[in-house]
Amino acid sequence: MTGRGELHPETLAAQGLGRVTEKHREIVSPIHVATTYERAADGSFPGGRIYSRADNPTYDTPEALIAALEHARAALLFSSGQAAAGAVFQALAPGDAALAPRNMYWAFRKWLLEFAAPRGLRLELYENASLDDLAKKARSLKPRVIWVETPANPTWDVTDIAAAAALAREAGGVLAVDNTVGTPMLTRPIDLGAAIVMHSATKYLNGHSDVVAGALATAADDEAWQRIRYVRGAGGAVLGPFEAWLLLRGMRTLHVRVAAACANAMAIAQRLEGHERLSHVLYPGLASHPGHAVAVRQMHGGFGGMLSLRFREGEQAAKDFTARLRVFKRATSLGSVESLAEHRASVEGPGTTCPTDLVRLSVGIEHADDLIGDLLQALG
Repeated sequence: MTGRGELHPETLAAQGLGRVTEKHREIVSPIHVATTYERAADGSFPGGRIYSRADNPTYDTPEALIAALEHARAALLFSSGQAAAGAVFQALAPGDAALAPRNMYWAFRKWLLEFAAPRGLRLELYENASLDDLAKKARSLKPRVIWVETPANPTWDVTDIAAAAALAREAGGVLAVDNTVGTPMLTRPIDLGAAIVMHSATKYLNGHSDVVAGALATAADDEAWQRIRYVRGAGGAVLGPFEAWLLLRGMRTLHVRVAAACANAMAIAQRLEGHERLSHVLYPGLASHPGHAVAVRQMHGGFGGMLSLRFREGEQAAKDFTARLRVFKRATSLGSVESLAEHRASVEGPGTTCPTDLVRLSVGIEHADDLIGDLLQALG
């Protein structure tokens, strides 16, 4: 038990909140596949549901668990992380302003620039981890939303969440944080002043490379949150009941998976730092990382399972390295039990802000010696 008399997050996750149904007392939540629900004779809905495009009973436990882990008032599941992140901005009014980091998950950055901005969002980009640049632009633009991704893909820049939240409040807006890489096992943005937390639940929350899902959690069940809920239902960005069930299954091992990935990533970073073929090993857990001091303050229990390697010989050396990997799989995505590697700039394509000499690693839960051995043999 914690000092507040509440269960630890590890226990909440492992037991899926510990809920059981009344009739059969099963410890695994059932799947509800119905799309529609019967009205009473007076036209009311005694079961509390209307139609599954708006909601589904299978969402209840995973949404409640995400809210509990994030210390949030409520949470919503979405069909993908992209849909969850987009809903935050779709809930704004045309002409509202927003700030987002220059380096972030490339597909969402592309959506903001090529879809949201041409349709009325006044968008500016700020330099990652630079509070001075963020403060200057926030005071000038007065954004309704400041978006933070920390640690930020793929260089793992670390932004001070509490300081960014204070700037958002000063500007009359709110802070929304992509906590996909941090996970609630390491970072709780709402405790640091954020209003909204986003997860690409495909990644660490599910953790098995078999579900595409997204989630939002909120510090307040207010009018803005109800607009986001409306965006989900009206736009149909809902998760299937089986996928919601799989997501809950994955979250029950979240704490052990994240701990193992953090330990492996730290071992890899420490072993490869200073390697003659690498110009940088980018990992917030290393004292050499520019964001290390902030990461120590706001990440607890580890520094995540993501790191990147930059090669002294440039782009071709990075590509050749990935071709020689045997244990790491050459694939896109992150946060699952298996370790993945990719030459990120090639994946992102034209317009990428990723250095061309960079290889991104998503470290899984395999034995650290096997992973380090694979990386060393690929380095030659």
